[in-house]
Amino acid sequence: MKKGDINSLFKNLSKVIKNPKTDLTYKSKFTLLVSVVLSAQCTDVNVNNVTKDIYIKYNKPEDFVKLGRKKIEVLIKKINFFRNKAKSIYLLSKKLIQQHNSKVPKNFEKLIDLPGVGRKTASVVLNEGFGLPTIAVDTHVFRVSNRTGLASGKNPDEVQKNLYKVVPKKYLKNAGHTLLLHGRYTCKARTPSCKTCVIIKYCKYKSKELR
Repeated sequence: MKKGDINSLFKNLSKVIKNPKTDLTYKSKFTLLVSVVLSAQCTDVNVNNVTKDIYIKYNKPEDFVKLGRKKIEVLIKKINFFRNKAKSIYLLSKKLIQQHNSKVPKNFEKLIDLPGVGRKTASVVLNEGFGLPTIAVDTHVFRVSNRTGLASGKNPDEVQKNLYKVVPKKYLKNAGHTLLLHGRYTCKARTPSCKTCVIIKYCKYKSKELR
């Protein structure tokens, strides 16, 4: 995709997607981290419904370490893969206390060193929690990037790497959430709303729904 088209693509998206941010509800950088871990293969709505009562009482690493894995499991049992996620939350809380003075690190490598935290989670936390220009590639961002030809790739890591190469600096901070929201509500997996898409002229997707 040409540089001018990329600028126009983000300009058009920014007109309809204003102040893009995560749909997750959180109280601190730590609860943001926990919510993002919980959101893997689970909707933000479900995560918010589960955590709204949890964070009132439990919102620090010490709280979750004191609870222990089994009690965390009970609290998040309505979340997909709750046992694995309970283990991750317990272990990452323990590591934050032991190695980071109970603070969420503002560093990508240190974040992905935490149990249950991958590249996507770390990128979301750095972007949403610290305001850094990172791009998290989930299924929506991956789909939009490939369909439009903005940043093609066979896996999320490739797409992320290519997005960093082409996204204009002025749009970099909001690029991830902008593409995510466009994918979630317009460029949907099965029934994309191509007729109302503001970037349709830049799209290379062969199966456009234009009727």
